[in-house]
Amino acid sequence: MNQTDSKLAKAFATLATDLDATGRFGAVTFDDTRLECAALGPTAPAGYRVELDRGRLFVSLVTPDRWLSQSIEQDLMNTGDKIEELIDEELAELDHTGPAPAVEHFRSDDKLYTFRSPLSIGPDQAGEPAGVALLRRYLLAYEACFRVLGDMEGDDQ
Repeated sequence: MNQTDSKLAKAFATLATDLDATGRFGAVTFDDTRLECAALGPTAPAGYRVELDRGRLFVSLVTPDRWLSQSIEQDLMNTGDKIEELIDEELAELDHTGPAPAVEHFRSDDKLYTFRSPLSIGPDQAGEPAGVALLRRYLLAYEACFRVLGDMEGDDQ
């Protein structure tokens, strides 16, 4: 493990304890390059991540279920809302300032339907207190935004 991976793993360990205590996620797990928080209540498996991909940090919502991904897309089409603006509103609620995040939506090589945003910090900065706070805000904003879209709340909601 190099020094960057060590800083990132330390940031993820701090975040895992904090996010687990919020009660907004299921199981919270991490390794040297990824923190994953299971979503609560969706009709299919889904999770929120912060991960290192080709030297950049991203926050994301991932699901192996095409129908869950399509239900989110359908909600956005029906309301006319832009996902970037919804996430930006949630970030503002968490006292985050800065431009609205870009959001990519695609099916990954490992066959996960993915909504993700690049983060403005690198892996070296993630271990600093300001970096941990940024990662926390983005994960909480993603959870608050996506929780109410599509079938993320499940059939009984």
